[in-house]
Amino acid sequence: MNLPTRDEAQKILGEHVKDEYQLYHARMVGSAMEGYARIFGEDVDLWHLTGLLHDIDFEEYPEEHPAKSLVWFKEWGYPSLLVHAVEAHAYGYHDFNTKPETKLASALLACDEICGIFYAYKKLNPVPYGEMKVSSIKKRFAEKTFASKINRDTITFGCEHLGVPLDEHIGNLILFLKDFE
Repeated sequence: MNLPTRDEAQKILGEHVKDEYQLYHARMVGSAMEGYARIFGEDVDLWHLTGLLHDIDFEEYPEEHPAKSLVWFKEWGYPSLLVHAVEAHAYGYHDFNTKPETKLASALLACDEICGIFYAYKKLNPVPYGEMKVSSIKKRFAEKTFASKINRDTITFGCEHLGVPLDEHIGNLILFLKDFE
């Protein structure tokens, strides 16, 4: 399997992403994905790097995202599992109709947008991620005006395909992100 090291992936990410929030988000999703890899007994590096690199073209090509990254990943010889997951995480956007067919793709769908809710919650309530409460995040999840650009349907769809109820998913992310900063 052709994957960059974590350091190489971070360097590649930095070549395409300059926005501090997007870099933070990439690392956050990478951590969440690594947590699920451990739960499911999957390849930790593949899952982490899929999360880390999933939005690599977003800043440069927001209207085409993730089309450019899919080309790059294929050119770089990255695994088809990673390519499929990144493509499927755009399901319903920019005419992407690839549904998640793997746990990796489902986890990326479930983790990507909800990390934005966790981040927004932390901005209002500066508490470490590991000390957040499922009920508090779930309450904010239900408030459509809170972090209003986040697509809750995408998160729910990802959870359904992953086979993890929303409450459990939120609890998992609290655990996965407890040491994240």
